[in-house]
Amino acid sequence: MFRLAVTVVMATIGSIGLWSYVIVMPAVQAEFDVDRATASIPYTMSMVFFALGNVVVGRLIDRIGMMLPGLAAGVSLGIGFVASSFVDSMWQLSIVHGVLIGIGTGSMFGPLMANISHWFVRRRGMAVATVACGNYFAGMLLPLVLQDSVTTDGWRPIYLAIGLFSVATILPLSLLLRREGPKQDHVDRITGIAGTEQLRMAAFTPRTMQTLLAIAGFGCCVAMSMPQVHIVAYCVDLGYGIARGAEMLSLMLAAGVISRLASGVLADYIGGVRTLLLGSVLQCVALALYLPFDGLASLYAISFVFGLFQGGIVPSYAIIIREYLPAREAGRRIGVVIFATIGGMAFGGWVSGWIYDLTASYQVALLNGMAFNFLNMGIMALILWRTVRARPAPA
Repeated sequence: MFRLAVTVVMATIGSIGLWSYVIVMPAVQAEFDVDRATASIPYTMSMVFFALGNVVVGRLIDRIGMMLPGLAAGVSLGIGFVASSFVDSMWQLSIVHGVLIGIGTGSMFGPLMANISHWFVRRRGMAVATVACGNYFAGMLLPLVLQDSVTTDGWRPIYLAIGLFSVATILPLSLLLRREGPKQDHVDRITGIAGTEQLRMAAFTPRTMQTLLAIAGFGCCVAMSMPQVHIVAYCVDLGYGIARGAEMLSLMLAAGVISRLASGVLADYIGGVRTLLLGSVLQCVALALYLPFDGLASLYAISFVFGLFQGGIVPSYAIIIREYLPAREAGRRIGVVIFATIGGMAFGGWVSGWIYDLTASYQVALLNGMAFNFLNMGIMALILWRTVRARPAPA
């Protein structure tokens, strides 16, 4: 439990880079006098390199554990935030934010979920989902801390402070993760879980399974990114201001924490595939609710519902991989699928801004997100059907 607590704290601090730019984007857009799509590029770049960080570090932790990648991530985040606070153009901000902050943040998401999965067996779903909550803890707390500071102090001093804080906290926490996890393939065989994995793997080859999960992850996160990335800017457009948008984002992610914890418990009973499919269907319903309603009270309520419905989707991919694929490949397999999900977030964040610039509205962007959501739902339904069909009939 101590390792789980340390991992959650690291995941929370390391995920600040995912949400910081969402809060400061209107201020950055005003300072550099650019359109909404251009202002979204630093976020998109950070998501691209966040995805790469998941893959690269995921492969590393299968070999060397979590301590050294964690130390490197703390340094990368510190330098990235500090350097971002001194840029004088959008292209500089995009590169620094993408490469340094993106890779550092990526090391604090999928790899941490993969690492903690080796330390739990019967409550693995709950453990993985709890670590994934760090992502939303950061998003829940950061808007409340920064909503007034962006207006009064500007975004540059905020980024400087975040950089120093990241180095001061992540480095010592990483040293606490120096122990390697147990050989989980052996543990699974002892507990009988490996037999279940063999049964489930009969539905698809490992490569096909990973490919399907990656496509599904891309689709669900294109849908997911639209409210998460643009809710603050949307509220500014409606005249509600940055503070109200930041509060909605915080509420959305607070509900996401509840969803992730609940999905972890649910996955331990019904499996990751069913849990993910349920979350995907409900996410599509929540997206549809944004279409007819744009009142202040309505947006607060819908943002809460959206967070409550979609929060458990991404950690479910890690749970599915641990159910279907060998434990010794967990880091790289989870890294590749998380790469695809963040690719969906990056593309979705940019394309929503691009659609907005074309139409001067977020309505079409929401419909685009729902279309990608249906792609995810179809793939997960296919995996569930093939899995059930592959099971032998009872004697």
